[in-house]
Amino acid sequence: MTAQDEAAGAAVTTDDEARRRHRLVLMILPALLMGMFLSALDQTVVATSMRTIADDLHGLALQAWVATAYLITSTVSTPLYGKLSDLYGRKPLYLAAILLFLVGSAACTFAQSMYQLAALRALQGLGAGGLMTLAFAITADLIPPRERARYQSWFLLVWISSSLLGPVLGGILVGSGDIVGITGWRWVFLVNLPIGVVALALVVKLLRLPRPGRDGVARIDYGGALAMVVATVPLLLIAEQGQQWGWASPAALACYLVAALGLAAFVYFGRRLGEQALIPLRLFGVQTFRVSVIVSMAVGAGMFGAMSAAPLFAQLAKGVSPTGSGLLMLPMMLGMVVSTALSGKVIARSGRYKMLPVIGCACTAVGMFGFAVVTLDTPLWVPAVLLFVLGIGLGNCTQTLTVAAQNAVPLQDIGTATAAVMFFRQIAGTLGVGAALSALFGALPGAVTDALPQAAGRPDFVIATHDTAVVNNPDNAAFFQFLRGSRAMLSDSSFLDRLDPRLAWPFEQGFSSATGLVFLVGGVLMLLTTLYAMTMRELPLREVSPAQLAESE
Repeated sequence: MTAQDEAAGAAVTTDDEARRRHRLVLMILPALLMGMFLSALDQTVVATSMRTIADDLHGLALQAWVATAYLITSTVSTPLYGKLSDLYGRKPLYLAAILLFLVGSAACTFAQSMYQLAALRALQGLGAGGLMTLAFAITADLIPPRERARYQSWFLLVWISSSLLGPVLGGILVGSGDIVGITGWRWVFLVNLPIGVVALALVVKLLRLPRPGRDGVARIDYGGALAMVVATVPLLLIAEQGQQWGWASPAALACYLVAALGLAAFVYFGRRLGEQALIPLRLFGVQTFRVSVIVSMAVGAGMFGAMSAAPLFAQLAKGVSPTGSGLLMLPMMLGMVVSTALSGKVIARSGRYKMLPVIGCACTAVGMFGFAVVTLDTPLWVPAVLLFVLGIGLGNCTQTLTVAAQNAVPLQDIGTATAAVMFFRQIAGTLGVGAALSALFGALPGAVTDALPQAAGRPDFVIATHDTAVVNNPDNAAFFQFLRGSRAMLSDSSFLDRLDPRLAWPFEQGFSSATGLVFLVGGVLMLLTTLYAMTMRELPLREVSPAQLAESE
């Protein structure tokens, strides 16, 4: 324990001081929430609008690279923001993040090709990487760990609301044609500007934080930063493009090799630079921090994997519309909001937090195991309830693990610790989506084949397969190609929209079985994570924030 930590443990917070601190947090909180709102809204609103944008810019085949460029820069910049904010202060870095995001948003409106848009989205992502990370780090500066989770639950609420608002707003903008002479989809990026300008003004005027307490000249770990980029970018590429390339293709194998070399280089620079490394390796020697990072990675993989597999189950197995499949995710979001708020109150009142991620991982495992046994005939309310349980589990984990990691490290490393947790969670979440979709579509051909003998016992299916009009209908050609051994149609599920409903049953059953496999694997992962979370050492929560400690000194 450092001298700062000892002083923090000895400090006493009066009721007047607590009320003053609460007022200060409420003044700056809108600016932090606006920054997070921008980051979360931008991803969903652009994803909804991307097909229209790609058609207008004549680059439908390149739309994946626009998303990948943003994902790469926003992810790899996260630990850089954390480290630099520890060295030079949160406020200048947060202002830089907002400015970069706004410049990138404004520039995206002038894109004339998909290549230009991908490059400008990469610039925008450089700003987005700091919006969420620094919001949590600034909150950690202002609020003691025991009270922190209650405030950070607002961040989750904003993230969920913006995720739900994004598709609606994107649909309205791209469907509006021209707005005051500007193409509708370009307003997808312009809407960021007024929100960002207000957030920028509030941060400049209201945010007051202690100066970093580092002694000597700070050295930036350029080698470690480059090594992190080399390790991360190939993983993100393979997660985004692996389904198209093939997970064992030469391009995929090259990504694995480059990522391994980058990781080795990152460890080398970490050992060489010690305290000045991008993420000091000594932090992983802190058991509570290490467990928090690993559990966060498992939770991120489970959360994003479930968010990608559940809507596919609703659409492809149950025949629900895309809008309806989005509504199916509302119970999960509701569960996360409820459990995040309750976990914050538990931490504030008791000062205990260890059992929250344990209970959360267990609930997540229950939800996933339950979803694994859902069948094609299961009423749709059952998956909705299971997703609510899954959300309850996730909400108990996300903010609690961030607070645990922040509390476990020295005060001068809070930004680095916060960024590390979010960075590894994002990486694991992206890989989790790739793994979930890979498992789903990898198991799909066998699952559909296994469903054919069962379909032969359905009279309507047998009649349809012997009906000349059905057999000769081009809309049903994909089904009969499958019977002849072709599996090409399974890479594009749109054929189900045209297929005779009587012939669709084996495909729907196959999607249901393959989705069950994905959730079964996820349930096993979360069960193991539950056991690992039980090993976390519960350190006493600090009673004061870094800002309070700086004032007392």
